Amino acid sequence: MAKSLNDMTLGELWQLFPIILSSHRPQWEDWAKEEIESLLEILSEYFPIINHIGSTAVPNIQAKPIIDILVELSLDYNWQDIRAIMDSSGYICMSLSPNRMSFNKGYSPDGYAEKVYHIHFHAVGDNDEIYFRDYLKNNPSIASEYESLKLSLLPRYRNNRDGYTEAKSDFVRRVTEQAKRQK
Repeated sequence: MAKSLNDMTLGELWQLFPIILSSHRPQWEDWAKEEIESLLEILSEYFPIINHIGSTAVPNIQAKPIIDILVELSLDYNWQDIRAIMDSSGYICMSLSPNRMSFNKGYSPDGYAEKVYHIHFHAVGDNDEIYFRDYLKNNPSIASEYESLKLSLLPRYRNNRDGYTEAKSDFVRRVTEQAKRQK
């Protein structure tokens, strides 16, 4: 019998869910739209601002086949109520802080589902990911540079998501700042 995801160590989870990069797939945009519609419905009373972010939102570059979605909400709402709605809607809470939450969907003890989502909740205006996404979409050479960086990191960090994210952080920070200066 397979272990529950909740019973697995971080190392076991990273082995079961290695970082995989795939060529861009047009259906990612459709999957993001479907998930955004679902989130708009279950969160309608909170008037969320929802965007498809991450590499799956950038055409022509390889990406982890995980749809990242940013949900911006007012900090005036009771975020514990929102967490309860997400939990009861089949999402798994992965992190929680006073002004951010993240949820996953599409992970099982047998590995990845066909559609995998990371839903990031931030306070309204805490949306650097949108600046980064738009800059990559408008600057294909920088998007290609980002893709090359990710591919170079993959052999070392295939089973270390935190290390992979940290190794990309200087690039992401630099590009995001450039995007904000050009706004």
